[in-house]
Amino acid sequence: MLDATEIHNASILIVDDQQANVMLLEKMLRNAGYVNIASTMDPRTVCGLHKSHRYDLILLDLQMPEMDGFAVMEGLKEIETAGYLPVLVITAQPGHKLRALQAGAKDFVSKPFDLVEVQTRIHNMLEVRLLYQRLDDYNKVLEQTVQERTAELRESEARFKSFTELSSDWYWEQDAQGKFIKTSGPVLEMLGIVADDMPDTSDAMLTGWNADERALLADNIAARRPFLDFVYSRRNVDGTMQYLQVSGEPIFDSSSRFIGYRGVGMDVTQRMHANRA
Repeated sequence: MLDATEIHNASILIVDDQQANVMLLEKMLRNAGYVNIASTMDPRTVCGLHKSHRYDLILLDLQMPEMDGFAVMEGLKEIETAGYLPVLVITAQPGHKLRALQAGAKDFVSKPFDLVEVQTRIHNMLEVRLLYQRLDDYNKVLEQTVQERTAELRESEARFKSFTELSSDWYWEQDAQGKFIKTSGPVLEMLGIVADDMPDTSDAMLTGWNADERALLADNIAARRPFLDFVYSRRNVDGTMQYLQVSGEPIFDSSSRFIGYRGVGMDVTQRMHANRA
């Protein structure tokens, strides 16, 4: 919520061709605690003043010579491109009230002035205006924060990918159906998979593999569990044993829906033979 100081420090412009009205409104505002008040009796200067100062509230008389309040509001619309005119119109013509609101004014006060009514409408309009400005500022900060975090995430992902490519034989990603959708390194070659002939890797990977190890790996994947340094083996066509070590984690989208796995792997055949020897 806003405190009284924020509202009383809001910038206000009084526009009226009658000096008596300007003086009356200025005195009323200062007595109410407002400190940032400007005025002009020349409606032709309003747009330039607002472009320079961006007033929180413009008290605008509708009936003025040379340029009436409706023409002033049309000029203000070219400045306030977001469509919000911080205008409270002043009129002695009841028929002008609806037209002023349709033209973009946010509220109106009638002549002769009821000072209590004027103070109340000014306070309410400023409170709404400043709250919307605070919300807009917050949204801009939030958007900037999201952009910064997104850039940091992309940089982190790039570092992670670079690290995994350096520290393992391959990096891989699979979709929810078990098909490889992204690989780095000789993944398919080391697994003996021909991508063009075997787009669905689930059947191809069964050839020669240790059934118990494959079942354990399949159980982990079915349960959407991560696995670390899982070693499984296969017997090649020449009778030699090949050992592969793989680590993986499930991937979920923003709605917590499972969309696949990603991980790293390496051929640890020499290490396994050395350990067994």
